Amino acid sequence: MEELGIDRPAYAFVVAGVTLQPDEGARLVDIFNPYPTVYEPNLAAASAARGAGLVDEVGGKWHATTKGRELAARVRREADAYLATLEPIPAAELTRLASLLGRAFASIEASDVPKDHIPRTARFRGDAKVPMVALENAVFGLWQARDDCHMSSWREAGFDGPTFDVLTRAWRAEAATEEELITKLPGQRPEDVRSAFARLRTDGLIEARSPAVTVRGRDARQRIEDETNRRFFGPWPDEVGREAPWIAARLATVNAALAPAS
Repeated sequence: MEELGIDRPAYAFVVAGVTLQPDEGARLVDIFNPYPTVYEPNLAAASAARGAGLVDEVGGKWHATTKGRELAARVRREADAYLATLEPIPAAELTRLASLLGRAFASIEASDVPKDHIPRTARFRGDAKVPMVALENAVFGLWQARDDCHMSSWREAGFDGPTFDVLTRAWRAEAATEEELITKLPGQRPEDVRSAFARLRTDGLIEARSPAVTVRGRDARQRIEDETNRRFFGPWPDEVGREAPWIAARLATVNAALAPAS
């Protein structure tokens, strides 16, 4: 960032956003997640990245320049080199953990789940000969797969991203009033949140005078969560699923070892 004269948002826009997209580029609405309605903060980062020659915009789609791709490749190389110095659990256990989670990801990738985010993994992937990098590859892939399982589940239930986000916040009881919830959704305009509440109330999913979900709303939201789990875990090979306690324990140990550096 110092060498290029850009700030963290501009750096993230390139490395964690645009360079994970197809060569032909992507719209702002597709680069990160489908829940906001406000994109001005991304435009500021995009403008700074474009000023540094890292990205360009053509026909409403942002794509990485050669310089931007070179930056992403350099970041990947340096990340691989750093991860090669870490051994939070024995290397053989890291390799086995990465292999099991990699098989889980491959099973979802081969399933019929609509794939919005999974293709990003091919552009993120590092040197799998390094055990910690192989683990990062697998975990990143599962993260993107979980996104796709979740998005396909709420889309099939008839929601758009912003409205579904409002339902989720209400389901989690994040606010006592509609106005309070608006303050917790800076990625949406206040009028968009109010419009989502109106739709959800019309559909009988939100109480008439509060942001609380109705029984119907709770059940609808839980069904989407259950369907997400089915799409995500259903394809896993049985022998991988049987290793769930070992996987969870080893991941917890890895996370605990890395936490002081975070």
